[in-house]
Amino acid sequence: MAKKKENVTAALAPQGHSDDHIAVFGAREHNLKNLDLQLPKNKLVVITGISGSGKSSLAFDTIYAEGQRRYMESFSAYARQFIGDMERPNVDKITGLSPVISIEQKTTNKNPRSTVGTITEIYDFLRLLYARIGVAYSYNTNKRMTRFSEEEIIDHLFKNYNKKKLVILAPLIRGRKGHYRELFEQVRKQGYLKVRVDGEILDLKERMQVDRYKIHDIELVIDRIQVTEDARTRISQSVQKALTMGKGLLFIQDHDSGKVSQYSKQLMCEDTGISYEEPSPNTFSFNSPYGACPRCKGLGAIYQISMDEVIPDYNVSLNDGGLKPLGESRDTYTFKQVEKLAKKYKFSLTGPISDIPQKALNVLLFGDENGKLEEDVDFSAAATEDVTKYSVDFEGVVNTVRRFFNDTASDHVRTWAEGFMHLNTCPECNGTRLRKESLYFKVDERNISELGNMDLDKLQQWFTNIEDRLENKQNVIAKDILKEIRERLGFLLNVGLSYLTLNRATRTLSGGESQRIRLATQIGSQLMGITYILDEPSIGLHQRDNMQLIDALRNLKDMGNTVIVVEHDKDIMLHADHLVDIGPGAGVHGGRIVAAGTPKEILKLNTPTAGYLSGRTESPIPERRKGNGNFLELKGATGNNLKNVNVKFPLGTFICVTGVSGSGKSTLINETLYPILSKHAYDSKQVPMPYKTIKGLENIDKVIEIDQSPIGRTPRSNPATYCGFFTDIRTLFAQVPEAKIRGYNAGRFSFNVKTGRCDVCEGGGMRVIEMNFLPDVYVHCEKCNGRRYNRETLEIRYKGKSISDVLDMTVDEAVEFFQAVPWIHRKIKTLQDVGLGYITLGQSAVTLSGGEAQRVKLATELSKKDTGKTIYILDEPTTGLHFQDIQLLLTVLNKLVDRGNTVLVIEHNLDVIKMSDYIVDLGPEGGAGGGTILCTGTPEQVSTCKDSHTARFLKKELGI
Repeated sequence: MAKKKENVTAALAPQGHSDDHIAVFGAREHNLKNLDLQLPKNKLVVITGISGSGKSSLAFDTIYAEGQRRYMESFSAYARQFIGDMERPNVDKITGLSPVISIEQKTTNKNPRSTVGTITEIYDFLRLLYARIGVAYSYNTNKRMTRFSEEEIIDHLFKNYNKKKLVILAPLIRGRKGHYRELFEQVRKQGYLKVRVDGEILDLKERMQVDRYKIHDIELVIDRIQVTEDARTRISQSVQKALTMGKGLLFIQDHDSGKVSQYSKQLMCEDTGISYEEPSPNTFSFNSPYGACPRCKGLGAIYQISMDEVIPDYNVSLNDGGLKPLGESRDTYTFKQVEKLAKKYKFSLTGPISDIPQKALNVLLFGDENGKLEEDVDFSAAATEDVTKYSVDFEGVVNTVRRFFNDTASDHVRTWAEGFMHLNTCPECNGTRLRKESLYFKVDERNISELGNMDLDKLQQWFTNIEDRLENKQNVIAKDILKEIRERLGFLLNVGLSYLTLNRATRTLSGGESQRIRLATQIGSQLMGITYILDEPSIGLHQRDNMQLIDALRNLKDMGNTVIVVEHDKDIMLHADHLVDIGPGAGVHGGRIVAAGTPKEILKLNTPTAGYLSGRTESPIPERRKGNGNFLELKGATGNNLKNVNVKFPLGTFICVTGVSGSGKSTLINETLYPILSKHAYDSKQVPMPYKTIKGLENIDKVIEIDQSPIGRTPRSNPATYCGFFTDIRTLFAQVPEAKIRGYNAGRFSFNVKTGRCDVCEGGGMRVIEMNFLPDVYVHCEKCNGRRYNRETLEIRYKGKSISDVLDMTVDEAVEFFQAVPWIHRKIKTLQDVGLGYITLGQSAVTLSGGEAQRVKLATELSKKDTGKTIYILDEPTTGLHFQDIQLLLTVLNKLVDRGNTVLVIEHNLDVIKMSDYIVDLGPEGGAGGGTILCTGTPEQVSTCKDSHTARFLKKELGI
């Protein structure tokens, strides 16, 4: 099972009297300025502040890290060497810390086997329910299965196999590895002569064994006999013995046809003779070979060759690359084979593929059905020797691609083969992931896959009063299982996830959704005395569902836990027991406590946060743009829950796509519109969800998706390298006269190239000191003192600054420094324009928050020359952004629109929605209750829509 374990850590008993507070003294992690603060215990505490002010540094990198470290220290030194140690956070001391559980956004499982059902364990209980009370039906006749007694099996044999020769088999081993030497020896000593191993009947010999590393099926041959009335007694004894040896199961093999039938004391179809094994929870698991569909191995989808990719154009000849996997004509072994085929089937390599006869084309694609190709190949070193003649099979281009995809160990080759394939729903299980037999066990006329595809609120309704629809025996068995399922479903509904299904893959969830699932799991665990730390659980949640989330957090608090939430949502902040505002700025300008107290106390203060919370600080509503007169019109979108959606997007405007969680926004924009635009602009291979037509593509020449994923996963990645201006800076340094005299090129100034970087820390600036029982310590490299480069490189100076000095500059300083170099100044200025003046050019990408990473990407796009025909797609760009940050973001987005581009944003934040030019609102509910366009138009027009939840809140925000 693919389960995600929580980061659960326990702290040692705190010193002193700190029963009612968690006290932090001298916190200096990242940009924190020697903070001292007290947080009340068993309360809902919200930490807020602008992006990059130090909220996560306090909550996660200080409080959580210290709780985790103390827990690790409680292990012996011997145990710690295996599990690793935690680095001590940069803090003087923390008192009153109870065991800590962190629920972050970043831990979504990317495993394709992981689903909402598996990580919440509801699917485990469903499997148990079906294994214990599921009613089996035949997949041939749809009739209820029956169990056979020994007498019924014998009567069945006489009815269906009369006068036929049979082999009676007792299954001993099913689908397991091992050499089974002892088993063979044991049955041989009992007098048996033959066994059937993996479908082949073999004589039992001394010291017989099979390959221990392969999976085997082994059956014992109990008897070989012809079915006649005279042999009834012998058949009866053999059946009895086979059922004993096979533990209630026997196989009958027709001697002539070799066909095998199962007979079972358990479940069997009377009409067709098919038999099912006794169900176990594994029978319903798509992660077990006993439950998974054998075709797709439990993934629900398989890669299939796409003929459109193999032959993109039938008017192109084979020599010109008409058969894409072969490429253009060249002197290779495969092309020699194709030439032989051309001679044999009399077709031209220079004519269009459409002229090749169908039979010859089948041979080219799928292999020669009529035998082998005789071919002359010169294997000799000298051409004077005899030519060797040999024969080979031409396997066909399609088979070659499939073989490369399945058998290669090379990622490069697999990616090449994948280019000719599409991921399609498995035709055998139709995406249910389970084998046929598993889908024919039903509870109240529904199989386990049907329950997995229901929205959670519908599933909860189905489980209501299920006892009235079950038999008495089933109710007795299922009583405890049903209680667990209902409880867990209730917790998920309480955190606003009614629109999800149990079969939804976890990798398709947003950070907020996966976080709320883990929150529901924690509420279900009923723990007390814990400090929970959450990172923006309101992400992706509509205002309508906010109160449900607040009630869930309060529920956690009322159990006797401390709940610390890093959050920007107005509702959650106003419902907190204690509010901490960190700032006043970001990066080096932050890290201080601006205000701390109850929301009522904070509202009276004159701080930016208080201004936004109280409504004193409000942005003026801009004049709505009409656009450039062109439209992008999508018709007939039916992906996921979309109900034949038709929508028009006015180009040259700022568009917001709104709607409750699960209403179909991401399906419409990210999974339908973006792949269509990407294919149009870049010939992308991404396949859009089903739709009928799209108009207006000629008005777009570029599409850019900007998300909050990190700009780099290594400490070497930084804003200067990501935005691309570090190359320009290195080129500038290479043009300094001293650098020219020494023969240095731009590569000399890269900390990833050996010649110029420090050879001790290899351009990292830090050295890792490995400690056996203590955590690894990072120290400044003693040779370069953290400057990354060797002495010779640092001697080259531009305006008195070395390349290392430039990397240590803040963006604000760099804008001034490079004023005379327009091509560098323009790119750095865009970082300043998006509000990142406080970060350094060489700041490690891994230390940037999600909001900062997003703005670095925005700055990169802003610095490029646009055509005015670009469409920018952003999915919830306000994640991790404070009210002040949102104003900065809106300024940047409006700049893009003012240049004639289109900005398309999926958003729940009303501060952004009310500033847009055009709104597309989906709903009315999530999941199956959504997928329709409720209204479109300006915010003022949408606010009058009666069916829309968004309209209700927007009306209040606009003051209408």
